[in-house]
Amino acid sequence: MTVFEKLLVDIGKQWSTYAAQYFGGAWNTIKLAVIATAVGCLIGLICGILQTIPYAKSDNVAKKGIIWIVRGIIRAYVEVFRGTPMILQAIFVYFGIPYFTGASVDMITAAYLVVSINTGAYMAETVRGGILSIDPGQTEGAKAIGMNHVQTMTHVILPQTLRNILPQIGNNLIINIKDTSVMFVIGYAELFAVHKSVTGSNYLYFPSAVIEMVMYLCMTIFFSLLLRWWEKKMDGHKNYDGTTTDTLAHTSGMTTYVKKKEVR
Repeated sequence: MTVFEKLLVDIGKQWSTYAAQYFGGAWNTIKLAVIATAVGCLIGLICGILQTIPYAKSDNVAKKGIIWIVRGIIRAYVEVFRGTPMILQAIFVYFGIPYFTGASVDMITAAYLVVSINTGAYMAETVRGGILSIDPGQTEGAKAIGMNHVQTMTHVILPQTLRNILPQIGNNLIINIKDTSVMFVIGYAELFAVHKSVTGSNYLYFPSAVIEMVMYLCMTIFFSLLLRWWEKKMDGHKNYDGTTTDTLAHTSGMTTYVKKKEVR
């Protein structure tokens, strides 16, 4: 029997015995990555908006001071969670909270908290950059028609920002699917923790690692394709032609969508 044939036999043996555990770990990984990414995006959205609140020289000192303090706190949060490993953040939350407060925290809560806050730190900068990338003329035009700052952000800036940062949101999700593997350090039963568990009983480390690699690859490819489909849907239709019988409509900026048949 060749080495390759032996590997296939060992993989088959490992899979037939522990398939349910692998699928359970994969499901826990997907749940943690998806939910924590969604929560992290919400945190990042709030932080990104707060970092871009405008102020003028004529504004009172109190307003400027509050904005500076808020930006300083967000800046510190971003630097701490982007500048330290997630595995240490998990240890700090899971063991640190009981150490300082005496209150225990279960591993599931700690895992979701750490991944969400970590993702939020990255998304805060992504959202801030996305907002600043929008042409200032968009804001000026919104103000010219009487919109306040909240209306401008809600109806003009954020919809465009979301489309621009969607690839980065997808990238963070893919990263979280892989990086949640560090949660095994606090006992969370994700996919890599299953690998550590099953190999402790039969010592088939490499065959189990092959199974894990394939499962991680399948998960990341699936979500990559799903996010690309979402991006395509957000792009809208390809053809937006202004067609109308009203000769004055073009000068007033009115357009009507007409779907063309594709020329073959």
